[in-house]
Amino acid sequence: MPLPLKPSRRKLLANLLAVPAVHATKRTPNFILITCDDLGYADIQPYRREVSYTPHLERMARQGTRFTSFYAAPVCTPSRAALMTGCYPKRVGLAQGSWHAVLMPGDWFGLHPQETTVARLLKSKNYATACVGKWHLGDQPEFMPTRHGFDSYFGIPYSNDMRPSPKPAGKQTRPHPPLPLVRNEKLVKEVTDQSFLTAAYTEEAVQFIRAHRNRPYFLYLPHSMVHVPLAVSNRFLHKTGNGLFADAVAEVDWSVGEILAAVERKGEAENTLVIFLSDNGGTVRSVNTPLRGHKGSVWEGGMRVPAIFWRPGTVAANHSSDEIASNMDILPTFAALAGAALPRVKIDGQNLEPLLRGNGRAKSAYSAFYFYQGHFLRAVRSGKWKLHTSGELYNLEQDIGESHDVARANPDVVAHLQHLLDQARADLGDGPEPGPGCRPVGKAKGPLKFWIPRPTSSGYEPHAPVQEVPGAPYDRTESKNSAV
Repeated sequence: MPLPLKPSRRKLLANLLAVPAVHATKRTPNFILITCDDLGYADIQPYRREVSYTPHLERMARQGTRFTSFYAAPVCTPSRAALMTGCYPKRVGLAQGSWHAVLMPGDWFGLHPQETTVARLLKSKNYATACVGKWHLGDQPEFMPTRHGFDSYFGIPYSNDMRPSPKPAGKQTRPHPPLPLVRNEKLVKEVTDQSFLTAAYTEEAVQFIRAHRNRPYFLYLPHSMVHVPLAVSNRFLHKTGNGLFADAVAEVDWSVGEILAAVERKGEAENTLVIFLSDNGGTVRSVNTPLRGHKGSVWEGGMRVPAIFWRPGTVAANHSSDEIASNMDILPTFAALAGAALPRVKIDGQNLEPLLRGNGRAKSAYSAFYFYQGHFLRAVRSGKWKLHTSGELYNLEQDIGESHDVARANPDVVAHLQHLLDQARADLGDGPEPGPGCRPVGKAKGPLKFWIPRPTSSGYEPHAPVQEVPGAPYDRTESKNSAV
């Protein structure tokens, strides 16, 4: 029979035994990233009190942190490239598509297979990964989500108004498409009625959350709504009394509520970081008040977007931050929280952890944030100052609507920001020719695949560009820059 331990030794042994138990139950956090397409800065209640149909987003903001100077890119593809890689879109070759402002169906450009996406980075830490919704980083096989670190994919590979078809002769508008609904890399069906999409994405996302209890996961849920053509389920049609756009916003808000509820039912709220973003500024259908401009522009209304972070017990509750942040910050933030090493290439984003803790002394790591419109540099922001390449200077603390040019009264500020613009040109370039800091865009090896064939008067033919962008030829020439 073993001799009884002295009280001091019993206490020591208990402490030693307790240490492994604590570490055994500690898990890296889950990540859920939800984006809404073409949602304006003030289309939801956390940014405009008059909105009454986004209670779940209001709850997220009340229980978490919202950013008021959070930037994306002006349009879809560049914004998603920044989101997935932590880099300016121009750095990874996706400032635009091969012949259009965004990637079109059958485009042979896409996110380079060697780029490290958020999903690929988290896979290195044994995360389960899923993408549900709009991808828009290339629809050729080598560019699909399942080739970029996602275990599974369910959704539309590009915008919900696209088809590989030119405008019909004699008509002013292109008919809305059938769309390819894809699971992994196989076509599920052609979609013409989009009213089920938001609910279908939500159901798929909730099932993924339920399926992963003992393994950390990353769920990327990029909604097709509220991009046109707008569509909602019967449950939300006419629900708001403010038109179809508001109904679509309300259904996306419902989806957010379903995601939060699924996390809470599993008892994992404190171990799950949920983020809600818009992919770019709102269109003319949106409310971007008090910002100037809309989607496609480099005015604040084209690139400043709603951004809400939620993780009870970790992310500061009922907190608002006006520090400069961007969708490039997602990758470095997730890497830090998951204990993953950053890619061995230039990353432009910052780790948002200090700002998420609500420490009033925490400051943005951006000494300069650059506004690119396609290949072209259009503006820079440093602190409260924003200088457009046209020469206009705005004090965003006093003039968020960019209505009073103060360049003449602040020549020293203009000179400093001009120097910052020159630094961006020396790194990323300014125009179709990539700068020395840019990496090559992905190019499909062909033959090109089309999820839905292109209808023409003579039958079905391969897709070809309707027009070429000057200085950006639609060809397969390789970038002069080295591989990733």
